[in-house]
Amino acid sequence: MRESARTENEPAILPNNDEAAQFLAENPDIESVDFLIPDINGVMRGKWGPTEALNKAGSPGINMPLSIFGLDIWGREVESTGIHIETGDTDGYCRAIPGRINVAPWAPRPSAQVLMSMYTETGEPCTYDPRHVLQGIVDRFTAKGLRPVTAFELEFYLVDPAVFQRSGRMGKDLGPGPEQQQMYSLSELRGQSDLFAEIRAAAVAQGLPIDTIIKEAAPGQFEVNLKHRDDAMAAADDTVLLRRVITECAHKFGLRATFMAKPFLEWPGNGMHVHASVLDANGDNIFAGEAGDVLLQHAAAGLLATLKDTLLLYIPGFNGYRRLQPGSYAPTRIAWGRNNRSVVVRVPASEDKARRLEHRMSGADANPYFVLAGVLGGMLEGIENGIMPPPAVEGNAYNVPLPQLSDDMDDAIEDFEQSDFVSRLFGTELQKIFADIKREELKAFDNEITPLERSTYL
Repeated sequence: MRESARTENEPAILPNNDEAAQFLAENPDIESVDFLIPDINGVMRGKWGPTEALNKAGSPGINMPLSIFGLDIWGREVESTGIHIETGDTDGYCRAIPGRINVAPWAPRPSAQVLMSMYTETGEPCTYDPRHVLQGIVDRFTAKGLRPVTAFELEFYLVDPAVFQRSGRMGKDLGPGPEQQQMYSLSELRGQSDLFAEIRAAAVAQGLPIDTIIKEAAPGQFEVNLKHRDDAMAAADDTVLLRRVITECAHKFGLRATFMAKPFLEWPGNGMHVHASVLDANGDNIFAGEAGDVLLQHAAAGLLATLKDTLLLYIPGFNGYRRLQPGSYAPTRIAWGRNNRSVVVRVPASEDKARRLEHRMSGADANPYFVLAGVLGGMLEGIENGIMPPPAVEGNAYNVPLPQLSDDMDDAIEDFEQSDFVSRLFGTELQKIFADIKREELKAFDNEITPLERSTYL
């Protein structure tokens, strides 16, 4: 059972405990449960519990402090958010998302995990929870008789920790010659065939619609794609769980999977691309046909018009701005194009009925709920206001004289916290909380003296 879209006048579909009881009956060997809640940074937090705790996972839920959404990337309280001890550090209830109680096949002992969402003590959706922000955007589409269809692509590196510590290389020692990219190499995939078989099996066990796996543009870099879903909430849930699957399976093989946006200066960064189209009440793609192409241009224009305001959602960490380099396949210009991978908003080559947009801005470490909220919110902004984009870019967008994205996190924070669009998307309270957290993160990096500075000037 998945959460279905609903109108603003319909009650939310809340979880109950029947699913947990059925899961336990079907898996009597389970010894413990991981209760998972993605925080505001997209970092998975939560607690371990005994199997009997599953019996209250749907209702009333598992107690966790609401202030979990006021933590920085290091898990420290950010006092300026005002949601910690100032409030008495009140608890909310984390409730199981229907369909998201699953086995954890990588665990050394029989274990389960359950993905959860936060509710207040009175049973209302917690406004700090990024998942509920996305639900609000989905509800706006539903009220118009529309249903987004979305899919994520997720890039990551596999690192052998021992080799990296010894040589600074990704995995195996390759000798004095240059490391090899081997983009789209089947032999490189075959070299990790056991790991990828484990990832695919774990994804199937958890109901994640995993699609293709490809060798990406750097040594040790890969991409896993998820299939399109006509349930945006489920698509974002799939993505946070896929990151956990990849991380845990890699650990089992003695490797570390990293979704860090730019782990190596000399190699491409890790992106998280989003494909999105929209169905009408009849199940037809509204972007199909000549009239549909106009709607698609409206949606693309909305994404471009809101890009500076939402850049912090797509590039939420200090390191991510290193990824925005000309020629890197990470966008630097506010541009769109057809079948062009050098732009932010791409219209992939496809059949007319499958026409869609690909949003290529996000780093792989971004929060998928925030990313999808920004993408769908921007598309809706363009469609509702009927705005048109500049001409589609042909060829290399890095050389086109169009507005350039800032590669400075401070600019992104300022644009985000001053944005009226973000206020409407997030609400002013969450807008402030996220900006406060990211400003504290930036301050920590600004206050760090690097080894290069010391070796140069000491």
